[in-house]
Amino acid sequence: MFRSEHPRRSSSHHEWRHNKENSNALADDVPEFQAYDGTPRSQMPDGEKESLNTITSKIKVSDHHTDLFASPNLIVRRGQEFRISITFDGPYNPSKDGFYVEFRIGVNPQIHKQTAIIVSPNQDNKGPWQSQLLENKGNIIEMGITPSANCIVGKFLMYAVVVAPTGLIRDKENSSEIYILFNSWAPDDTVFMHDDTERMEYVLNQVGTIYCGSISNVMKRPWHYGQFENGILDACLYLMDDATIPLISRGDPVVVARQGSAKLNSQDDNGVLTGKWSEDYSHGRAPTSWTGSVEILHLYASNGVPVNYAQCWVYAGVFNTFLRCLGIPSRVITNYNSAHDNDRSLKTDIIVDCNGKIDKKYTKDSIWNFHCWNECYMARPDLPLDFGGWQVVDATPQETSDGLYRCGPAPLYGIKQGVICYPYDSPFVFAEVNSDVIFYKRDKYGKLTKVSVNETYVGKMLLTKAIGQDVPINITELYKFPEGKFEGERLALQMAESYGTEKDRSVLPKVDVEMKVTVKPVTLGEDFQLVLIFQSLGRSLYNVDVFVSGNVMYYTGVSGPEFMSTTLQVQVDPSRQTTATVDVRSEEYMNKLFGHGNLHFFITGKVKETGHMLNIMHPVSLISPQLTVKVRAIVLIHWSTEHSSGSPESHLDTCKRGLIFQVFEFSSGSTFHHLTFPWISFCTVYFLFLSHDP
Repeated sequence: MFRSEHPRRSSSHHEWRHNKENSNALADDVPEFQAYDGTPRSQMPDGEKESLNTITSKIKVSDHHTDLFASPNLIVRRGQEFRISITFDGPYNPSKDGFYVEFRIGVNPQIHKQTAIIVSPNQDNKGPWQSQLLENKGNIIEMGITPSANCIVGKFLMYAVVVAPTGLIRDKENSSEIYILFNSWAPDDTVFMHDDTERMEYVLNQVGTIYCGSISNVMKRPWHYGQFENGILDACLYLMDDATIPLISRGDPVVVARQGSAKLNSQDDNGVLTGKWSEDYSHGRAPTSWTGSVEILHLYASNGVPVNYAQCWVYAGVFNTFLRCLGIPSRVITNYNSAHDNDRSLKTDIIVDCNGKIDKKYTKDSIWNFHCWNECYMARPDLPLDFGGWQVVDATPQETSDGLYRCGPAPLYGIKQGVICYPYDSPFVFAEVNSDVIFYKRDKYGKLTKVSVNETYVGKMLLTKAIGQDVPINITELYKFPEGKFEGERLALQMAESYGTEKDRSVLPKVDVEMKVTVKPVTLGEDFQLVLIFQSLGRSLYNVDVFVSGNVMYYTGVSGPEFMSTTLQVQVDPSRQTTATVDVRSEEYMNKLFGHGNLHFFITGKVKETGHMLNIMHPVSLISPQLTVKVRAIVLIHWSTEHSSGSPESHLDTCKRGLIFQVFEFSSGSTFHHLTFPWISFCTVYFLFLSHDP
């Protein structure tokens, strides 16, 4: 192929920081006439002008599930036929007229790398792309072209090329840009899904719900993925350029998802989002203020500067947009009580000081109230057969993998079975849902004594949005066997240990008293009670000294200021449960709250008769008060005066884009929904109502 010295640039003004050989933003400025002897010519010889020439070309796309894209560009899915209609300046004769269609991507495209593709109406169908002549109406022919089911995903330039006696004549005037995406409808594509309802949800749905809060108070955040919005597809292709994904690897969803997880965070490569888990967001926006991915991707694609700020659900929401936009089925997962195990040992170590409080200085591991990541659906031809399907990927920067902050794709099947030897990052994900919580008491000399182990606290529940419904589904059983009930759990842990993880096997003294804590749902500003429940496991009467401390807490498990502490003595009768209550007043915690409104209680008990230690951690996520809005007419909030139109019975619906909450339909006078805000903050709320009626 002819190689131009001057690559053609696309509209992105910062594209030149990309590697030119691996950039989809750059393309050769190919000549209109290309002589067979390789001699560059500014124009074709006069004799060639009498050859058959193309006048127009038009691509027809149907049933490619790309009609939702708000883009004038031609967008198709690989492994599925599209049609091209070409008009010549004379009748086309297949027996004597040489002609083909050329697809090119990147600089210096080459056929053996499949960055240059040639398809002909007379092709013998041995090439990677298939073609057929569907119709010949003299001057107009129609071809069917099927990109291979593993072809490169990206933006191609398409040319109609006439084979003349001394060279090739390209119709540059009628060249077209065509975007080719992954195709979960194509059986030969590695992202193929059998169920159409799953494809509708995991590829085509532009809105979703991300779950947060705590195990005792699940909360939700509506999120506008907007993968079909104007400019988002180009932004996603820009991300692949910026992540320096080789063009020849962009047909592999494993590579795209892995490199994408690194590029979504700015930790080491100036990626899309800057993470921040403190309360100072003065140089950006608070993570809680984002309600969708579109603005974030537009901002990053416009200047290549990381967008401030994000936390786990923002990373997961934007990553979901990236994956769905390119055609990879994906969903957001929330893991409640998610371990951040720094050494991947299946042990989360909590150090308790002499006063019964968590020692912040020496406790390095953390347990997040919740953590969001993504799953993407694909075959894994690089792994044994059962390891295809859902794969865990995580863009939140927690630990490095092969030198970059990224995670996955880790096969979900392997995580459940404990077969964590296969790529990528399965041991880390396995620890997030299976770690033991080990409590140590540190004496005044620094000596650590192991006092208790909780094997069921971590990975308590995993949720994702249900297909076609705005409700959560519990998918914990996809990650782990039920705690303590099946042989599968034991075998999975043994298997994981055989691949290098380390589970605690120490023997502790027999437990003589069990302690549990319950708290009813708490609304912000309410007083409430902790109910401590004690059960003797022997026949003796026991006396327990109990210490309770309460801190405000980031959802990542990092403690903030202490707002209360108290002690009590409890006598535990062997014949029945014994309860004790601890009152918590709102004035104790209200002036110390931040972020999500999380409280964290640590309860320590010491059995006087045996010296046995009891330890419980209990997070409480405060519920925001409901907001009720009464609408008597259509009000345009942004205007200085109220305007109303239509009859009082006009049918109303809320605006679909840029809102914190999803779309609801309702009639005048009806109560249509209660809105609960998923954060603790002062804010101004705007409502915009649109009428279906003129």
